[in-house]
Amino acid sequence: MSKLGIFVNRQTLSSSEQLTAVVKCRDVAESMGHTAEFIFPVDMKKIPKLDALFIRANTDPMNTTYVAARIAQMYGIPVIDDPSSIQICADKINMYMHLMKNNVSMPRTKFLKKKELDEGLAEDLFEELGTPLVLKEPSTSFSARVEKVSTVDELLKIARRFFKLSDWIVVQEYIESRFDWRVGVINGQLLYACRYIIPSETFKIQASVNGHIVYCDVESVPADQVPPEVIELGRQAGNAIGNGLYGVDIKESNGKLYVIEVNDNPSLEGGEDAHYPDMFQKIISYLMTGDVDNYADELSHKAPGPHGFEGEYGLGAAAGISSPSALAENEVYSYKIDFSER
Repeated sequence: MSKLGIFVNRQTLSSSEQLTAVVKCRDVAESMGHTAEFIFPVDMKKIPKLDALFIRANTDPMNTTYVAARIAQMYGIPVIDDPSSIQICADKINMYMHLMKNNVSMPRTKFLKKKELDEGLAEDLFEELGTPLVLKEPSTSFSARVEKVSTVDELLKIARRFFKLSDWIVVQEYIESRFDWRVGVINGQLLYACRYIIPSETFKIQASVNGHIVYCDVESVPADQVPPEVIELGRQAGNAIGNGLYGVDIKESNGKLYVIEVNDNPSLEGGEDAHYPDMFQKIISYLMTGDVDNYADELSHKAPGPHGFEGEYGLGAAAGISSPSALAENEVYSYKIDFSER
């Protein structure tokens, strides 16, 4: 019997959606014959005794999630998210350089150094990349410190603000779209796919508009309704970062696809599994065996109990949660997710 640790913190548990998701993950692990427990930052000493660690708290090289990932790595314990993925995805410049190195389709991108900023360079950027432009501070997450600019004055103003936090900023051409594809991949394989429907008031999945926070809608999309090229680009982008768990954001415009970014520690609580009921099984199987699909073999050897498989939370008991019977196979499932809690 293997032991899974699910790393959480107070912020994780303050969101009802995230709490429901991590409890479901624990229940699925137990239905697969593993033991599972929540690991809090004060429980770091327990990590060496685990067989695998699944981090479900905001990752950053400067917080406890990275410490937990490094401890697991030092003891040879499989971990999602791994330290390398955390480092790469926490720095947009690092992440985009990995995509460029692997020839992944993405918006035309420039990295602007603080000392280079002047009016002449700003004019050159508009001439080369078009109008408007998107500016990003490299450590941004959940659409914070991502701004659209249409004039030289706007670019200089936003850039100077971002340069107070970083010596470099990202400048990209603007790709118009009303939704982003979010492709979840694990070890280079499709885990789920959904669409983030961007609010009409903004160009981002989350933004403050007139003092109010607006959020995107999330639509889970069955794999057979996702264009194959979207899935392939998501897999290609994930492989450019590593072999872990990633959420790849893709825009589609004028018949072309562009990777906007690759996220470690992607959202799993927004209804992503509405058409992917084995999402957590695949994650846990990969952590425990290194094989995304090995869970089917594990389950085939377990004796069925009164609720399906062994235990109160066996697959039979969880069927109403993990496989929404109310949804037809080809139906798109829509859910509104609040990213502010993550």
